[in-house]
Amino acid sequence: MASIGTVNPRPGGPLNALVQTWKGLVARVLDWHVREQVVFNRKVVECMDRALEALNESNRALTELAAWITATQESLAGHAAATQAQAEELNDIRTHWSEWRAGWEDKLNQNEVQFLRSVAELRSAFQQEVQSQHGDFTAALAKAAEHMRLESERLIHTELRLLRQRVEIRPAVQGSALQSPEGKAEPYPTFDYGRFAERFRGTEEYVKTGQRIYLPYFTGRKNVLDIGCGRGEFLEMMRAAGVAARGIDLSAESVALCRKKGLEAEAADLFEYLAAQPEAAFDGIFCGQVVEHLPPERLPEMIRLAASRLARDGVIAIETPNPECLAIFATHFYLDPTHTRPIPHPLLMFYLEEFGVGGLEVKRLAPAVESMPSLATLPAEFREAFFGGLDYAVIGKKL
Repeated sequence: MASIGTVNPRPGGPLNALVQTWKGLVARVLDWHVREQVVFNRKVVECMDRALEALNESNRALTELAAWITATQESLAGHAAATQAQAEELNDIRTHWSEWRAGWEDKLNQNEVQFLRSVAELRSAFQQEVQSQHGDFTAALAKAAEHMRLESERLIHTELRLLRQRVEIRPAVQGSALQSPEGKAEPYPTFDYGRFAERFRGTEEYVKTGQRIYLPYFTGRKNVLDIGCGRGEFLEMMRAAGVAARGIDLSAESVALCRKKGLEAEAADLFEYLAAQPEAAFDGIFCGQVVEHLPPERLPEMIRLAASRLARDGVIAIETPNPECLAIFATHFYLDPTHTRPIPHPLLMFYLEEFGVGGLEVKRLAPAVESMPSLATLPAEFREAFFGGLDYAVIGKKL
């Protein structure tokens, strides 16, 4: 087909060349006649090629469709098997449902009975607890009421006792024998210092309990002086221990109260009294809650006089508020308007050493946490350093 319109080749030679030339000429002359046939033939061939290609594409599509149908059939077979298994499982569940439901209802009934029984027990226990707490509350309320009644009676008794003491000792105070030394004004002229001490320092029993720590140091002494004897708690403890003791105080009322108790006491200024005593006159000196009342410049003089009137091996004990305990500045120290300034124990020990007192020991008294429970929440080391004892005592012996 491709050779249509071309000249067939012949063996070479002059004749062939002449024939070929003639045929070529004829072909060129007839070219207009066969051109459309050639184009038609080529288009037919092209159409057949495209038809064959379309048939190949259809064949491939049919092959893919067959593969997809096969896979779909396999998938449907698998789903059918799964559906069959699920159907069998549902049949099994339906078979056992009635049995399981009966057991579940039985357990539900048992749980309900147990729950109702537990609720009844809890209700009974709650009622018992309420009754118990009500009984405890009633008992605590009765105890608190009794405590308030006793406290009120104690307060009334204390007030009456103080009034009675003032009535009894006032005539003695007005006598010349118990006037303040050299006619000096007493340091507490504007209020009842005995009532003040009862309220803010504590009852006599409380003070005696705190002073028991001094008993081992003064037991066996023969002549003890109590500087600032106040209500005579220390003198009473010495008398009970069989120790001869006397006291001095600026307050004529305090001295009269001590004498009413049968104690040896006199109204005197401590500086003048000590200066008038011979050296080594006492083998024991106690000074409780006094030095903080003195002007700071006179404290060394007081220590010097006390040490010079102390016999060899004589004991001296000085008690005063503890400025290392910050709580005293918020509560105790400035309650007493006659206080001047607190005295740190190193300074007091220095004065005692300066005037011949040795073997010194410091005792911290009245822990602040006992009267201020909130301090218990502080770390122990910090509490001991800054909120230890409200008071301290320095105890030593004359060298």
